[in-house]
Amino acid sequence: MSFFIRNTRGRGRRISKATDRKKSLTKSANLIRKSGGEDEDEQLPAKKLKKIANYDDEIESDSDVDISGEDRLRQTHYTSSEDEAETAQEKKLRLAKQYLADLEADESQRREEDDIGRDIISHRLKQDILEQSGKLHKSVATDYLPPSPADIRVLRGHQLSITCLVISPDNQHIFSGSKDCSIIKWNVMTGKKVHIIPGGRKGTEKKHIGHTAHVLAIAISSDGKYLASGDRNKLIHIWNPETFDLIHSFRGHRDAVSGLVFRKGSHQLFSASHDRSVKIWNLDEMAYVETLFGHQYCITAIDSLSRERAVTCGGRDNSIRIWKVIEESQLVFIGHGGSVDCVSLINENNFISGADDNSLSVWSVMKKKPLICVQNAHSGEPSKPGGASQENWITAVCSLQFTDLVASGSKDGYIKFWKCHNDFRSLDPVFSLPVAGFVNSLQFSSDGSFLVAGVGQEHKLGRWWRMKEAKNSICIVPLKKKGQT
Repeated sequence: MSFFIRNTRGRGRRISKATDRKKSLTKSANLIRKSGGEDEDEQLPAKKLKKIANYDDEIESDSDVDISGEDRLRQTHYTSSEDEAETAQEKKLRLAKQYLADLEADESQRREEDDIGRDIISHRLKQDILEQSGKLHKSVATDYLPPSPADIRVLRGHQLSITCLVISPDNQHIFSGSKDCSIIKWNVMTGKKVHIIPGGRKGTEKKHIGHTAHVLAIAISSDGKYLASGDRNKLIHIWNPETFDLIHSFRGHRDAVSGLVFRKGSHQLFSASHDRSVKIWNLDEMAYVETLFGHQYCITAIDSLSRERAVTCGGRDNSIRIWKVIEESQLVFIGHGGSVDCVSLINENNFISGADDNSLSVWSVMKKKPLICVQNAHSGEPSKPGGASQENWITAVCSLQFTDLVASGSKDGYIKFWKCHNDFRSLDPVFSLPVAGFVNSLQFSSDGSFLVAGVGQEHKLGRWWRMKEAKNSICIVPLKKKGQT
């Protein structure tokens, strides 16, 4: 066949198929016009109307025309959709409106969640700022119901007087130290022992893993990573609170370690000693940092919060000192008439202290004299074996930090709860609770749901008074608010 001769085989069949297709589309367009009026032409897609108008040109063209199976399916779908009550354009419009409505609903819900999240974050930031500035003061003391002695849970396991204790950050466990040189981890819910580090005999320090002298101080970091304990042998041991593995030991004090506390939110450890010094340790590096001097007598207690400072009491030098580490300075407070044995921070600007003259004092960092001093805080004068009388001395104090609730313990065997008013110039008793023995240590749980007291037959510093009828135990005092079941 010549190259210049056009191949017309099958052309008529293809033309007839295209003509049938044109007729079908034209018929569909006429039906739409009859049902919807002449304005319906505007609803037809412009491309399809153009196709119908130009079909003659396509038939007369020289290009091959073929309708495949896929084209037939598209044609059938188009014809059937046009016959339905809802046109394709109306369906698209409806779906578009629905899509926009869903988007708007999602966005409104997201905005509400974001607003709630922002409110929570804003409230938390305000709380943190108030805590750091020392201005946060919640009134909760009058919300609590007086607990009865029957509600107290007593845990026994130490052979000698409990000298110190601390509650884990999650309020699930208690760690206690004793004069029997042991440390016990307790489960708060069950009251059972979880782990024991037994005490060793004197002279076995190199072999025994643990303490071989009275454990006088214990502290846990705010993230629960480190547990620190100090003893009368001048040693500070650092433990893993979960496994009780010994991580490190610090030596440096020249006398008994009487107090330990972690700075809140850090691994900075403050230690106080009978050598009249305060030492700072960095547990991230397991290194000694520096020593602070100023007290003229044995340091009996220490406390700290978020700021890089600590408060200590110096026993018979009758002073309380706040150590400003960054400023390399100290504030001195004098007001008690006897040995200052215990101190606890209420917030960054206020603290409470107790002395052996049976007095409680509330202080402000802005004044060197107490804002309020309560004399004879624990009433009663029990007799010594010799027949002479002696005042009750305050052996422990603690505060539910950033609230108006504080507690004190004495050798009279009572725990007293106090309300500290907003101006910190008045201290009113709320209720009291009897326990058998010296109250050597007190601590509130972080959520204020219970108080833990370490009780023993002897004072933790080995005073001459001994209560033979007392039991060496840990007392868990549940605290319930009014209306709480």
